[in-house]
Amino acid sequence: MVFCRENKEPRRSLRSAMVHFQASEVQQLLHNKFVVILGDSIQRAVYKDLVLLLQKDSLLTATQLKAKGELSFEQDQLVAGGQLGELHNGTQYREVRQFCSGSGHHLVRFYFLTRVYSEYLEGVLEELTYGPAPDLVIINSCLWDLSRYGRCSMESYRENLERVFVRMDQVLPDSCLLVWNMAMPLGERVTGGFLLPELQPLAASLRRDVVEGNFYSATLAGDHCFDVLDLHFHFRHAVRHRHRDGVHWDQHAHRHLSHLLLTHVADAWGVELPKRDYAPGYGPVMNFVPGPLPPPVPGPVLHGQHRGPVVHRGMPRCVPSSPYDVPRMGGPCRQRLRHSDRLIHTYKLDRRPPAHSGTWPG
Repeated sequence: MVFCRENKEPRRSLRSAMVHFQASEVQQLLHNKFVVILGDSIQRAVYKDLVLLLQKDSLLTATQLKAKGELSFEQDQLVAGGQLGELHNGTQYREVRQFCSGSGHHLVRFYFLTRVYSEYLEGVLEELTYGPAPDLVIINSCLWDLSRYGRCSMESYRENLERVFVRMDQVLPDSCLLVWNMAMPLGERVTGGFLLPELQPLAASLRRDVVEGNFYSATLAGDHCFDVLDLHFHFRHAVRHRHRDGVHWDQHAHRHLSHLLLTHVADAWGVELPKRDYAPGYGPVMNFVPGPLPPPVPGPVLHGQHRGPVVHRGMPRCVPSSPYDVPRMGGPCRQRLRHSDRLIHTYKLDRRPPAHSGTWPG
C-alpha cells in the first residue's frame, strides 16, 4: 500500500494492473508486428529482454546484460557497429541489432542512440520510411544528451526533443504506436561508462537533470499525442535492483519493465489480456521487490510534477500555464486518434493469431 504525502490516505498500488506475460502470450501479442527500439544501453537491455521473452520464459543473465556489440544474442544478429566496427564509449558509437523469429512472424530491431535527434537519427528515419513500416516504436534518450554535449545540454535536449517528435509524427504511419520510455532513476553515485572520468563532476547534478529532462520529454510527447511510460516513477523504490554504477539494472528489473511495457502496449492496442496476477515478488521467474523509498532528489518541484505515474494513451495533453518556454519547430501536430480507436477489431490472446500482415519478408 502506498500513501499520498498530502493527506496520508492509502492509495492502491498500480501493480495489480500489470500482467505477467508468458512467452507464448508475447508471441501472440506481437504476432506479425515490426518492433523498433531506439536508445542507449538501458534500451538495449529492453530489446534483449523482449527478444528473450519472445522465445522462452527465462531471465537474462548478468553476462548478457553487460555484453555490448556482440555478434549474436539469442538468435539475433548484429547488423552494424558493435564488434563489426570499434567498441568505445564515444558519442559516435553505433550498434544496430535485429531479431527475426524462425516463423518469420516477429521482427525486432534495435538502434543505439547517443542523442535523441541527430543526422544519424535522420538516417534511421529514412530506413523506416523506405523499409517495412514499424507497428511499434519504443524510444528513449536522456543520459547521453544531458552529459556529453556541453554546458547548454538541457536547452539542446529540449530543442532536439521537439525535433524528434515532429519528425516521428511526419514519418511514422498513423497505425504505428510510439511509446516514449521516460528515463529511469539514477543512483546517488553514477559511474556508468557513458560518463567519462573528466565528466564525473556532472554526476552530482545529473539526477536532478534527469527529473527535469523527463518533465520536458513527457510534456512534449503528450503534446504530439504519443504514448508515455513513466519508468522513473515505477522504479523509484527498486533501489536494490539497480547496479552499483548507479545507472543500469538487473534482470529482474528488466523483466518487470517488459511486463509494464507489454501491458501498456496491449492496452493501447485494445487487446484483452488474461486475468492473471501474482503477489509482489512472485510469478514466473520473477523476483522483483520494490524495496524502501529512496531519499528524494534535492531541488525545486517542477510545474506539473505529480505523485502518480505519467501515462499517455495517444491523446493530446495541454499545459497552458507551463512556466517553461518549450521551443516549437512549426505548427501544431496533426491530431492522432487514440490507438485503440484505430483498431478494426479486438482479439483475445487465446484466439487463433491473425494472418501475416505482409509488413516484412517471410
